[in-house]
Amino acid sequence: MAGPGPLLQGGHGTGPAQLQVQGRDGCIDKPRREAGSGLTEDEDVRAMLQGSTLCKIRSRTWHKERFYRLQEDGLSVWFQRRIRRAPSQHIFFVQHIEAVREGHQSEGLRRFGGAFAPARCLTIAFKGRRKNLDLAAPTAEEAQRWVRGLAKLRARLDAMNQRERLDHWIHSYLHRADSNQDSKMSFKEIKSLLLMVNVDMNDMYAYRLFKECDRSNNERLEGPEIEEFLRRLLKRPELEEIFHRYSGEDRVLSAPELLEFLEDQGEDGATLARAQQLIHTYELNETAKQHELMTLDGFMMYLLSPEGAALDPAHACVFQDMNQPLAHYFISSSHNTYLTDSQIGGPSSTEAYVRAFAQGCRCVELDCWEGPGGEPVIYHGHTLTSKILFRDVVQAVRDHAFTLSPYPVILSLENHCGLEQQATMARHLRSILGDMLVTQVLDSQNPEELPSPEQLKGRVLVKGKKLPAARSDEGRILSDREEEEEEEDDEEEAGAAEQRRRAKQISPELSALAVYCGATRLRTLRPAPPPPPPGQVSSLSERKAKKLIREAGNSFVRHNVHQLTRVYPLGLRMNSANYSPQEMWNSGCQLVALNFQTPGYEMDLNAGRFLINGQCGYVLKPACLRQPDTTFDPECPGPPRTTLTIQVLTAQQLPKLNAEKPNSIVDPLVRIEIHGVTSDCARKETNYVLNNGFNPRWGQTLQFQLRAPELALVRFVVEDYDTTSPNDFVGQFTLPLNSLKQGYRHIHLLSKDGASLSPATLFVHICIQGS
Repeated sequence: MAGPGPLLQGGHGTGPAQLQVQGRDGCIDKPRREAGSGLTEDEDVRAMLQGSTLCKIRSRTWHKERFYRLQEDGLSVWFQRRIRRAPSQHIFFVQHIEAVREGHQSEGLRRFGGAFAPARCLTIAFKGRRKNLDLAAPTAEEAQRWVRGLAKLRARLDAMNQRERLDHWIHSYLHRADSNQDSKMSFKEIKSLLLMVNVDMNDMYAYRLFKECDRSNNERLEGPEIEEFLRRLLKRPELEEIFHRYSGEDRVLSAPELLEFLEDQGEDGATLARAQQLIHTYELNETAKQHELMTLDGFMMYLLSPEGAALDPAHACVFQDMNQPLAHYFISSSHNTYLTDSQIGGPSSTEAYVRAFAQGCRCVELDCWEGPGGEPVIYHGHTLTSKILFRDVVQAVRDHAFTLSPYPVILSLENHCGLEQQATMARHLRSILGDMLVTQVLDSQNPEELPSPEQLKGRVLVKGKKLPAARSDEGRILSDREEEEEEEDDEEEAGAAEQRRRAKQISPELSALAVYCGATRLRTLRPAPPPPPPGQVSSLSERKAKKLIREAGNSFVRHNVHQLTRVYPLGLRMNSANYSPQEMWNSGCQLVALNFQTPGYEMDLNAGRFLINGQCGYVLKPACLRQPDTTFDPECPGPPRTTLTIQVLTAQQLPKLNAEKPNSIVDPLVRIEIHGVTSDCARKETNYVLNNGFNPRWGQTLQFQLRAPELALVRFVVEDYDTTSPNDFVGQFTLPLNSLKQGYRHIHLLSKDGASLSPATLFVHICIQGS
C-alpha cells in the first residue's frame, strides 16, 4: 500500500466532474486527488527521504551518531540509536517543531559544539517541554539541506487545510494497519485500523460495513473499496443534516442558500458577495464552483477552516488600539523564566527565555546573583538549580525577544548583587542591547506618563530598584525579593534584615536604567486621587494580591488604571506550580507572572487570554478597568448581563491516550469552564460516550449566566472518563468570550503543552444573548 501522501503531493485535483454526476448521498462526487508536482521533486526533501548520519551533541564529551530519515508521510522523522548494543527506533513530528536554527544558535551548541564548524550545525527546537536537538552534519551542505528541507515541510504543513490533515491522518493509520503491506485490507486489518483510530465498533456492524464495500467479494478491500470504506467511516451525519436543511432537494447550496446559513450563524457582514467568496474559496469541485454552488464537501471544508472555527478570525491579528498607556494592557508575563523544570533543583537555561518569547511572553524575570570572575549569574537563589551568565541571558533577549512580537519587552530584575556587579549588569545591558534599551524618557514634556506599546515597539524596558530620589507615603524603593521575604519569611527576620541592608546598596548605573519601571512596595491603597506616579511598578505575591482584591477591590482596580502591578507565585510553591491568573486580571493587574515551564489549566488560561490580538503579548483591558473613576469591583460585578448557551454536538478523531495498549479506547466527555469574576466562574459537563474517540455524539446543551462577560474566558475540555480514578486529560481549547463566534463551530483541540492535536476537533453550536 502506498504510504500517506498529502503533504508530499499537490493539492486537490480538479477533474472533469459534471454537475449531473451525483454521488450516493446525492452530492456532487468529490474530484480525485492528483499527485501534482509537490515536494517530492524538491532536491532537499529527496535528500531527507534518503536520510543522513548526523551527530547528536549533548555535552562536551557526549557526541553520538544517529541516522535520521524523513518518513514517506512527510510529517515525521525517523531516527535510530543504540542502547547497550540493541537498536532503538524513534520518530519526531514536524508539527512539533518550534524553530530550526542554523549554526551555534542554541545554548547547547554554544557550550559544547566548539569541535564542529558552525556551518555544519543546526538546532531543532520543539514546542512544549521537549529538549532541543543539537546536531552536526558531515558537511555544511548536508546541514543546509536539513535546514531548508524542514523549513519547506513546515511551510507546507502550515498551508494544509483541515481536510488534508484528516486525509493524511487516516491514511497514515491505514498504512500501519496493513500488516503485510500488500495494499489490501482483510477484516482483521480493518478491525486493527478501527482500534488505532480510537473506535471500538461492534463486530457485526463492522463486518457488515466491510462486506458492503467488498465489491469483489474476496474478503479483501483494495483500491476504490478501501476509499469507499473510509468515506463511510468519515461520514459526518450531523453536518449532512445541517447542510440538507439549507440546500433542499437538489443537495447543493446556492449562494443565496449559503447566505441564509451565514445569517442564521450571526455572521457579521453576511452578504451575497460574501457567500460567493466562500464558495470560490472552499468548494473543491470546479464545475460546482463555476455555477456558484457549494457541495457537502465544500461546506465541510468551510466549517473546518479558520473561518468556521470558534475564534473570531478578525481577532487573530493585531486589531486593538495599541496607542494607550502600558498600564491599560494585560501583558504576558513569566516567573522564574530561566527555569526549565523545578525551582528547587532543575536546570536553568537561556533556552527557557527563547521558549517564553516563542509563546508571546513580554515580561521575563532575571534573578541576579554575584558570580565568579566579576560576572553576575542567574539562578534560583539558595537552591540547587544550575547557574547561567547574566550576559548570556541578555544576548538571548537581543536575539529572540522580537521574533514573534514587535511590542516592548520588560526585564524584571530581582537583584541580589553588590554595587560592582550591578554596574557590570548595567554595562552588559547597554552594550548588548544598544538602541533596543530604553535609557531615558521618550517624552520630556510628560516624563512620568507611561508610553504606549506602539511607541515602544522593538524596545526593552528594565524593571528594577531605583535610588530613592524622593520617597512618598505610598512606598519606598524595594526589590521584589525584599517584598517576598517580608511577605513569607517573617520567622527569618535576621536574614531578611541583612538582605534588606544589602538591597539598599543600589548602583547608580543600574538605577538609571529603570526609566519607566521603578520597583516600589505597595503599602496602602488610597481611594481618592492623586494617583501614584505611573513610572513605578509594585510587585505582589499572589497572597497579597488576593487580600487587596478581597478588601479593597475597586481601589485596587483604580490603582491599576495608572500604575503597573506585577503578581508572582508564592515562594511556597516548591514544584513550580501556578495559581489561577484570572483573579488578578479581574482587578486590572497587568503583569500576572506564571511559571511558563509548568503546563496546566493556569497556562491554558494565559494562552487563551493572549491568543488574540496577533498573539503579540499585549491585550487591551476592558473599559471598566481603564477608566480613572471606574466603579467596577470584581467582587461585586452586578446582575447577569449575558447568557451563553453551548450545545455540544460531536467530536472528531480524538487522540489515543495509551498507544501501547491497542485495545484501550477513550470514553470521552466534554466539560465547559467559565473563568471570570468569582460569581461567573462555573463548570458544566456532558455525559461520557463509551468506547468512541473517533466520532462520539452528545447533543447536550450547557448554559451559563455571566455578570462580567468582557473578562470571561471559555475553556473547552475533553477528558477520558474513569469510574475508579481521576479522568485523564485528552485536549482543550481556551479563548476570551468576546472572541467567541456564534453558530455551528469547530473547536480545534490542543495538547497539555499547547501543541495542535489536529485533526482532533469538537463540533458545537454557540449562542450568546445580551450585552
